Amino acid sequence: MNLKDLYIKYFEKLGHTVIPSAPVVPVDDNSVLFNTAGMQPLVPYLLGKEHPSGTRLCDYQKCIRLTDLDEIGDTTHHTFFEMLGNWSLGDYFKEESILYSFNFLTKVLNIPIERLGVTIFSGNDFIPRDDVSYNKWLSLGISKDRIRETCDDNFWIAGETGPCGPDTEIFYFRSDDEIPKSYDLDDPRWVEIWNNVFMEYVKHGDGTYTTLSKKNVDTGMGVERVTAIVEGVNDNYMSSIWKDVIDLICDISHLPYKGNEKSMRIVADHIRTSVFISCDDAGIVPSNTDRGYILRRLIRRSIRHAKKLGIDINSDFDIRIAKLIVSKYEDYYDEIKRNKEVCYDVLTKEKIKFNRTLEKGLKEFDKVVNNLSDNIINKDLAFKLYDTYGFPIELTIELANEKGIEVDVLGFKEKFRHHQEISKIGSSEKFKGGLASSGDMETKYHTATHLLNAALKLVIGSDCHQKGSNINSERLRFDFSCDHKLSDEEKNKVCDIVNSWINDDLKVSVCEMTKEEAIKSGAEHMFIDRYPDVVTVYKIGDVSSEICMGPHVSSTKVLGNFKIVKEEASSSGVRRIKAVLE
Repeated sequence: MNLKDLYIKYFEKLGHTVIPSAPVVPVDDNSVLFNTAGMQPLVPYLLGKEHPSGTRLCDYQKCIRLTDLDEIGDTTHHTFFEMLGNWSLGDYFKEESILYSFNFLTKVLNIPIERLGVTIFSGNDFIPRDDVSYNKWLSLGISKDRIRETCDDNFWIAGETGPCGPDTEIFYFRSDDEIPKSYDLDDPRWVEIWNNVFMEYVKHGDGTYTTLSKKNVDTGMGVERVTAIVEGVNDNYMSSIWKDVIDLICDISHLPYKGNEKSMRIVADHIRTSVFISCDDAGIVPSNTDRGYILRRLIRRSIRHAKKLGIDINSDFDIRIAKLIVSKYEDYYDEIKRNKEVCYDVLTKEKIKFNRTLEKGLKEFDKVVNNLSDNIINKDLAFKLYDTYGFPIELTIELANEKGIEVDVLGFKEKFRHHQEISKIGSSEKFKGGLASSGDMETKYHTATHLLNAALKLVIGSDCHQKGSNINSERLRFDFSCDHKLSDEEKNKVCDIVNSWINDDLKVSVCEMTKEEAIKSGAEHMFIDRYPDVVTVYKIGDVSSEICMGPHVSSTKVLGNFKIVKEEASSSGVRRIKAVLE
């Protein structure tokens, strides 16, 4: 039995209900491009909404994180990973949570206690030290030398205000060296394996804290890292999760793993993540924006590293690897089995496009070389080859060496670092998530998208369906199926209908029902397989009924005036509206 199955079985026996994994593309949450943690789909319930499956939950969640993209290629980092989680929504709290985690690690996985160390919240000017967690760990046999206290690293809050609280983190000594008596925070041999967050406070805008009446527990443990630990390997890619994938890449490239680890890990990781993105029911395809850009970047990066391994990139190497990955996950995730052919098509088409780009890049390289005046490719030319034509600096150096030309590698790296810093500033806004974006304006725009959806059906036709949305405090963006550009008359008619409903002060009501009942009632929905068996349906008067997780206003009058500011193509057969509330 693998780690996922052991975990679910264990927490089921402790009264937890197994909930399905949310998709990698979030539903009703536009604060992030991808789900980055197991708690993210549960945000409304951590904020106090009652979960239809009860107060004790567990799951394995598909996650994608790109903040560590530059770390991919080492032994522990992955862009896609699975997170095991268990939650208490106003049920048990610190002592039980710590006991459950400790028993799973030491009694189910048989991890020796001498390899464990923990951290707790040390306290600050507003919130006291977490004595409960400290004493619980002592009672379970964790010595004082193995308990360390921090302030910032052991306190969780998503954003500047909102629900928050201390956490306790569990570390494993991942090394063949002699196990030290004490746990050292700065010793990289100690690897975090589990984090238990105790949400017991609310931070307010004035910097003060109050205690939550309903306290929650949110835990998370990475499948890849813990599997490697249980199997006794110090390289995640040598665990059962990855070993057969790496072996296949070795077979395709006719190279050993040793000495080629970084590129092989990148190829394996990026193709796996590409499989999960392209198999998601959201229908993400490679593009130059948002999620499509991430998918394109991952596929192209895997191709570049395949080329470094001497793999014929015109072969079906990527499909062979993808098929193996699909076989490992399709029994756990229905969308992998359902959309695998879509995935293979996406990989093939993007590879063909990139190969053409490489050809253009080779022509550009020759042009650059012919126009050189000082026998050196400067940093700007090297970066142009990288940024515009996808040339890794290693390829530029290799081609330059063949012609006896130097490359300003240090200058390129400096320019590349600057590019990364700018990208990180932008992506930090894209990838912050969870509880960070649920203010009054976002709530109003969320309700307005329901009215817009209903109005479009009246103007364009009942076969017009939502294909995606993005909301912030300044505007809404709404993608919908449509085979033509909207005329001014159609746009004006949509606005008139939405504003008439706003002026009618329609009441917004909410109710819970089974998924089958919701569908039978005619409730609008996207990707119905993503929702649990019991769903929330929001109704706006008698004009709109949608399966949704909220939040919404209580009546339409507060929305103000609805105005379409732009209508454009999003992709083939899909149009996009940007609108504001004035």
